Amino acid sequence: MSPLSIILLSPMRKSSHLNQGRNMHRSLFTSKNRPTNVLFVLASDFVLVWEVKVRPQEDSRSERRKAQLAQWRDKFIQNLQSAGLVKKTVHYLKLHAPWDVLVYYAEELCLRAPLQVIPHPDYNTSARVLQKLWVPNIMKDSVPNRPVDYYTCAFRKSKMEKFLGSDDRENYFTNTQRHRIVYEILARTVYGRRKRAEVGVARLLNEGAFTGAFPLHEGPFELPSCDIQPDQLNKRQVLYHYWSNWLKWYKYQPLDHIREYFGEKIALYFAWLGFYTAWLLPAALVGTCVFVLVKKKTETLGNIVLPACSCLFSTLLKVGYLFDHPGTVFFSVFMSLWAVTFLEYWKRKNATLAHHWDCMDFHEEEEPPRPEFAAMAPAMEENPVTGVKEPYFPEKARISRMLTGSMVIVIMVRPTGVVRVMIFLVTVIIYRSIVSVMMFETGSSVLRTQAGNIANISSSLVNLALILLMGQVYTALAEQLTKWEMHRTQTQYEDAFTFKVFIFQFVNFYSSPFYVAFFKGRFVGYPGHYGTLFGMRNEDCGPGGCLIELAEQLCIIMVGKQLINNVQEFVIPKIKSWRQKRALSSVKKAQKAEERKCWEQDYELIPCEGLFDEYLEIVLQFGFITIFVAAFPLAPLFALLNNWVEVRLDAYKFVCEYRRPVAERAQHIGVWFIILEALSHVSVIVNAFLIAFTSDFLPRLLYQYKFNNDLHGYVNFTLAYSPPSYNYSSHTVCRYKAFRDENGKYTLVYWELLAARLGFIIAFEHVVFFVLRVIDWMVPDIPESLELKIKRERYLAKQALADKQEALLVSSFR
Repeated sequence: MSPLSIILLSPMRKSSHLNQGRNMHRSLFTSKNRPTNVLFVLASDFVLVWEVKVRPQEDSRSERRKAQLAQWRDKFIQNLQSAGLVKKTVHYLKLHAPWDVLVYYAEELCLRAPLQVIPHPDYNTSARVLQKLWVPNIMKDSVPNRPVDYYTCAFRKSKMEKFLGSDDRENYFTNTQRHRIVYEILARTVYGRRKRAEVGVARLLNEGAFTGAFPLHEGPFELPSCDIQPDQLNKRQVLYHYWSNWLKWYKYQPLDHIREYFGEKIALYFAWLGFYTAWLLPAALVGTCVFVLVKKKTETLGNIVLPACSCLFSTLLKVGYLFDHPGTVFFSVFMSLWAVTFLEYWKRKNATLAHHWDCMDFHEEEEPPRPEFAAMAPAMEENPVTGVKEPYFPEKARISRMLTGSMVIVIMVRPTGVVRVMIFLVTVIIYRSIVSVMMFETGSSVLRTQAGNIANISSSLVNLALILLMGQVYTALAEQLTKWEMHRTQTQYEDAFTFKVFIFQFVNFYSSPFYVAFFKGRFVGYPGHYGTLFGMRNEDCGPGGCLIELAEQLCIIMVGKQLINNVQEFVIPKIKSWRQKRALSSVKKAQKAEERKCWEQDYELIPCEGLFDEYLEIVLQFGFITIFVAAFPLAPLFALLNNWVEVRLDAYKFVCEYRRPVAERAQHIGVWFIILEALSHVSVIVNAFLIAFTSDFLPRLLYQYKFNNDLHGYVNFTLAYSPPSYNYSSHTVCRYKAFRDENGKYTLVYWELLAARLGFIIAFEHVVFFVLRVIDWMVPDIPESLELKIKRERYLAKQALADKQEALLVSSFR
């Protein structure tokens, strides 16, 4: 492997035990101890990394490219020196944000300054309820070094004496604030021509001039071998021991510690995931009870001898009753109300956390252009906000591309659904034929009767493999479409990309359940006049009904996807980390006698990949437990079990396997909340149709109302006689599930049932949506106690800035 030249700008910490590390770094970083092909640049608050691969022969083009990247790096570092980040240069470059730089950018970025300490509030509703009931709370954990909560206001340099801790310059700004300020300088620093938008470290990373830009972790995550007090652990060790530890699966997440270490954006994700998981507990309990506590009414279905053409078996009918009984209607209504109530209370929780973490009034500053946009934009125009010329793409051209991209999505989605259904249908038919032949050759009556179930389950597994494969294709397609649309800012790009991926994945994951729920068995025809597609007879539902097949589909797709995702989240980071360490093995060999430094260890970690995949996985899960919950009441239970694992897996990745990401501020979970609201409303409509047209709930209800309240003879009521022409040709009388007369025409009962189904859908939707609006009206988005805190904070802020306001008032009168 060719040698690497690595330049690191590594941060120092402010605590006493890390100040000792600063002196150690100075003593260890000497040119005598380093190979000549390795150069280190030491930084106080951030790390920049780039690699130079030495090849025996290089053509003129690669040499020019290398020279261009080197020129950009030199200009970039030179401007960092003028910005005040460079402390001194010997054989390495040390970046450090001094006090004056921190103060200047803190005011420009509107960072919050502490005014008054607030006693630690308990934001867990369950903890408050258990405390009032005098019930021991096993979920509560005493995590050391909990961050202090303050009333805050916008930072002002002229009011420094009014802010708490302003005399302690070393510890006044938190590490995440320092990282945010330094990254802001890195994002604004010019390395080439400003007119060409050759600005910022993000584009340098995109161009390959740097291979990494990250703040350092605060020490190792492993706990020390010797006995140590909990309050002496570093922040990373605290998160490892009290958060990512699997033994803490039943404990509350230390959200304040997560926010302090990773920033508000990542902390909000884990807060939402934990809140959602907690709300799954009552849904899982109710769903399990609905599934298990089914009244034993299957014996009232009647014992009748049926011909072979009907393929009805009493065992399958009883199994089908587990998924298709009156309790599913109750559970569908319950889950619709649960989904909306969960979202309403999350808005309250989100508002509480946003205020607690000083993000209530946060608004994203004018975002710079994305590096890809800056590199591909065809023109330069003045930004109306900043007044600075920057890359420009005509709005009409962008709208035209977005419309074209939308048409591509529509064109892809409609055939995709049809193609996916056709693949599923053909797979089932082929599997059913193969399995039937194999089962009948065995001569076992049990295997013959179970051939259909074996075919459905095996085809569902194949379908899951196709879903996961197509998911990768759709994500790549969405990424290319979004890049082609030329969105200016990263936020606009992420929102457009999220929307496209979700649309594609919605069709990808839900097309086969929609087919089983609403299309399978609807176009079968009747004996002698069966419907065909490509010369093959259309698929019919099994003896247990389509609902049990839908439950099988949902169980295999949902649970299988969760298992595969968890395995991937555990294995893939380790493989990437191994590859990263292997790529740096040549540098390690040259440093065998020396202990690896913290910046070297962090560079061996994998880059943080963001939260997109994490959000997408859980949002798709939310769709499974709400949209098709009438068919699969156990979905919330499996989701709950998965999320307990998901929280710890994600925590371990961020603490142990990812480089430390730059702390980002966020007010909410963004566009994902809009998607969740849309799914909760879609679930009401889908469950109404599912109960009305797929379930046997309404046919049973109609039979009880018109004929027999005990359901005696109900199976006979749902069966029709085959036409005389079919009986003559096949020499037998056949019964099949339909409401038809002997000539194959629909009977009056069919039309009565259709009217009842349509009436049920209208009544169900109106009642549920009305209750949802009532819940929305009754549950305020901001708790009353929080409103009082906001008023108190505004009052303190006004008092702190009173002198400036009075001066402005006097000057206005003059």
